[in-house]
This record gives sequence, C-alpha cells and structure tokens, in this order.
Amino acid sequence: MNRVLQTGATIATLAAVVFPTTAAGPKFVEITWMSMANLHYQIADIGIVTDGYITRIPEDAFYGGPSGLAQTRTSFRPDVTNVRRVLNALGGNEHVAQLLTGHSHWDHSFDIGTWSKLTGAPIIGSQTTCYQVMAEGVSADQCQIVEGTEHISITQDIDLFVVRWNHSGDSSVNPEQHNAVELNAVPEVDPTTGGLRAGVAEDFPNGGGSRGFLFVVDSPDGRYSWFQQSSASATDLHVPIVVNGVDYGAPIDNLRNALTEANLDSVDLWIGTGGLPIAEAVVPVLQPRAYLPIHWDGLWSPFEDGLPRPFSSPDLESYLDQQNVILVTPDQFMDKWQLDSKGIRELDNRAVKEMLGFSDVQAF
Repeated sequence: MNRVLQTGATIATLAAVVFPTTAAGPKFVEITWMSMANLHYQIADIGIVTDGYITRIPEDAFYGGPSGLAQTRTSFRPDVTNVRRVLNALGGNEHVAQLLTGHSHWDHSFDIGTWSKLTGAPIIGSQTTCYQVMAEGVSADQCQIVEGTEHISITQDIDLFVVRWNHSGDSSVNPEQHNAVELNAVPEVDPTTGGLRAGVAEDFPNGGGSRGFLFVVDSPDGRYSWFQQSSASATDLHVPIVVNGVDYGAPIDNLRNALTEANLDSVDLWIGTGGLPIAEAVVPVLQPRAYLPIHWDGLWSPFEDGLPRPFSSPDLESYLDQQNVILVTPDQFMDKWQLDSKGIRELDNRAVKEMLGFSDVQAF
C-alpha cells in the first residue's frame, strides 16, 4: 500500500490508517449527499464519509456572541440511533473505510466520533476534531491531524490533497465563528450528561479555519477529480490563515498549489459552499466542469424530515451559466450521482431514501 504524508502535526500516523487496495483505478465514484456538508463517496471498495452530522442540536440551545452560536445552555450527546440508521442505509460498516471532517464546528464534527466507534474507521481532520473525539472515547491513534499541505496516496490510483481553507463570516462581524481557532487540549465531558458543549466558543471552535479535499483518480478511461470545501468566506480567501503564530497560507493560494501538485488545470466537479462571492473567487482557479452546492439547507431542521427547502440562488446560477459550469442541484437528502472522466450523472437512490422514510423528491 502506498501512502504519503507531507508535513503537519499528528496525533496518529497515517501508517495506522489501512485502506483496501484496488487492482486498477476505479472507473467512477458514487457520491451521496446526506444533508449539510455530509457526503458519502464510494470509490470501488473504498467508502468515505465527510462530516456525517446527523444529530440536530436545537437552535434555542445556543446563545451569545454576534453569531448567537458562541455558547450552549447545556451539553449534548450524539444521536447514535439516527447515525446508525444512516450507516445501515449506506450499506453498513463495509461501506465506510475513512472519515473526513472539513472543520470542527458542531454541525460538522459533532457525530464523527460516533461514526468511528460504530465502524472502526479512522478520522482525518483538525487538531480540534481529534481532541473532540478523544473526549468521546475514540483513541488517539484513530485520528490523524492534517494542517493543509498533505498529499495522501489512498491507493496507487487514488490521491487526496488536503487544502487549508477558511470559514464563512468576517472577523469584524462574527469573530467567534469566523476566526481560525484550535482547541489546545482535550475538552472535558459534562459529568452529568457525558456530553460536550457545542458552542463555537466552547468545545467546538472551527479548528483553525477549515480543510478542503482535492480527490484525483486515475482510471482506465481517464483521469477525474473533484474538490470539496465545507465553508468559505470571500472576505479573506486571499489572506493567510495564521494560528498560534504559524502561517498556513492564503486559501486561494493553497488551492492553486494543490492543483499544481496534482498536475491539474481544472476539476470535473466542485462540491462547495458560499454562493456567488465564493464562486467568483474559486471558479477562475478551479475551472470546474460542474458544481454541487452543499450546506445551504439550514442547521436546525430534523434530518428525518428530509430536505427543508429547495435550492435557490439566481445570481449564482446566472454566473455559473456564464462560466459554462453545470449546476447540479439536490432534490432530497440521499440524492446520488456518479462521477467519471466523462462527467456527472444522477443515479436512482430511491431504495435508500425509502429506508430512511424519505420521498424520492421532496414536495414543498
């Protein structure tokens, strides 16, 4: 097995993360959007979950700070039953070999420890994410810290490039949510509930900004690639991220560097957030053939209710059309697509949706 890790502090070593190997490059990846920034990638026999936040902490639990998200009135524990339901709908443990977190706010990393405990899959994320899951009983050697310059060879045909990225907002408006902050120690669980405090100024800061993930697959039919980021702010995409005196580079420059290292001029798919301001900064650099918007569906609606509203962003849609970028819009949680060297197409995933009580297309 070929695995390479470049720079970055670690709790675990990537040598401890064992992936199955593929005899030849997979011809396609199947992509399932589970809600928010929660995705499942099936690349041949390798299943990867990003974020996996299925628990829904209620809005009225939060208070404080300009964002209203700084603190919580009590601690919370993951909804293990609901996470297990989704895991089973995906096909069970054999379909989850790796876990990734884009950043460490509660709506991204809150359930990742539960996914790891249920499946045995290791986690890749920030120092904050690793400390969070350690507080929940996940061993240190199950979590790999990435800082944003890593090139991970999953197999000889599948490569992952980690891109240091920023978080939405503005330091002058909602600094407790936007500013790049890492936990410096494992948080203490509430002795009464056994849970953690989900506030962004409590146990769930963003983890030093966020991490984007650039995937590249070499298949017999040709190369294909996609880039995923789970948050972004147009106010400082060109400004270096500095945490504890360490300069991690400007997000947009970090993306350029990853593309250069991957020997890419463009990608087949961008999976991301941020609307028009982010697209105007990212599209000229990434040159995606298609765009799948994520994390536009809100924070509070119960997962089991399905998609709370349709996607709508006329200005973004107009811009993408001008740039000849195909817009791929989900109609329901657990929508699924196949991406290969020829492009992206929707797949029928009604059976999985029915397992979770969803209609095929949400009625509004």
